Amino acid sequence: MSTKQVQSVISRLIPLAHGQTVDLSLFHRLNPERYPVLLESVAKGQLGRYDILMAFPQETLRLDSPDGQQAFVEQVQTALAENAVDGSEFEQSLPFSGGWFAYFSYDYAQVVEPVLNLPKNQFPLALLTRIPAAFIYDHQEAALFILAESDFETCLDTMQADLATVLKSANGPVKYSRAEDLCEEEDEKFLQGVEAIKDYILAGDVFQVNLSREWNFSLPSSADAVDLYDALRENNPAPFACLAHLSLADGEPWHIISSSPERLVKYRAPWVETRPIAGTRRRSADPDADKALIDELIAHPKERAEHIMLIDLERNDLGRICQPGTVEVNELMVVESYEHVHHIVSNVRGKLQENLSSLDIIHALFPGGTITGCPKVRCMEIIAELEQMPREAYTGSLGYINRDGSMDLNILIRTMMYYQREHHSEVRLRAGAGIVADSIPDSELTETRHKAKGLLKALQVI
Repeated sequence: MSTKQVQSVISRLIPLAHGQTVDLSLFHRLNPERYPVLLESVAKGQLGRYDILMAFPQETLRLDSPDGQQAFVEQVQTALAENAVDGSEFEQSLPFSGGWFAYFSYDYAQVVEPVLNLPKNQFPLALLTRIPAAFIYDHQEAALFILAESDFETCLDTMQADLATVLKSANGPVKYSRAEDLCEEEDEKFLQGVEAIKDYILAGDVFQVNLSREWNFSLPSSADAVDLYDALRENNPAPFACLAHLSLADGEPWHIISSSPERLVKYRAPWVETRPIAGTRRRSADPDADKALIDELIAHPKERAEHIMLIDLERNDLGRICQPGTVEVNELMVVESYEHVHHIVSNVRGKLQENLSSLDIIHALFPGGTITGCPKVRCMEIIAELEQMPREAYTGSLGYINRDGSMDLNILIRTMMYYQREHHSEVRLRAGAGIVADSIPDSELTETRHKAKGLLKALQVI
């Protein structure tokens, strides 16, 4: 392998008028091919400082079938190695400095665990797209940056011209589109699945399984992906939101539209960290009742036991790639509150071993244990048996990988897939619940509806 080069990145700080903000989704509306991916922190705070709008996509490595998995993994490892850098002249406080957009469907799990035989998927299993330029908005400093790798410096003038166009455009109110032909997966399938999982638990196969169910519907042809994303981020703000314009092998476009609260993995040397969510309660409009729901959540024996079990799973996953003795839980069982639900969240981290790539890190943690259950492989076999369909984007992951190996990827919950079919916009979404030995089937069914509420509200169907 050749010696790593030093990355050179050119950046410009764009002055904004006092109080002025920029809606980066408007660039996507202006030119989705030039600006295909928006990673947005809609819920501000510790996890929600930056928005990243990726620009000028280059080559894409894609995996459309498990048959090509070995070639795909080899191509990705080669691309990461050949473009690797030791450091950057660019200000390292910004999260992205040129690298890749990365997407892994849930069904990519069969690449990580070849013993799995998951339902066939009509959408890509994984994509890795080279991204040399981006807009980055820093909410904390109210500052907008544009940046490009040195070989792509000419992109900056085009981006600045597009910014002028966007600032002149009016961003009108969100256009809601009432869903047509709404189909919610039948209750009985899920309820029977919960009972089957409880039998597996009693037989000693597993400790907990995350079971999900699907909603699908169509929208009028006048509705587009940006309208849907606008509605979702307004109704379900979260720190790991995204709007991604992608394509199938035949070139047909499709979108991932998400407002996720959960991180799969972040790496910034030397720390690799994951942030599992396990434990949910609905929100209440009454402040006293809402506080009571938080107290009930954090004190509930079932929720606490499930959460601790999943922390142990994540510690085990990190232990495979981290230096011995460095894995720790540096944030334990805090409650994060979102528009429609409260969650119990922890942060687990460790110091990375030497000579591991970004893909090695992802493979160690993918898919997230909170959306499979424990133990992972057996849970995924049971999920495939009971759900009887691919999960596709749902509970997969997307985010960025920098050329120096640092990265941040979410878990795709609170997520829709959007695509065109026969002059209609088709939309799919899923929501799930963690099933344990004493789960009450009707209560778990209700939990799936609480989790889907923000997505359905965005479509004016509740």
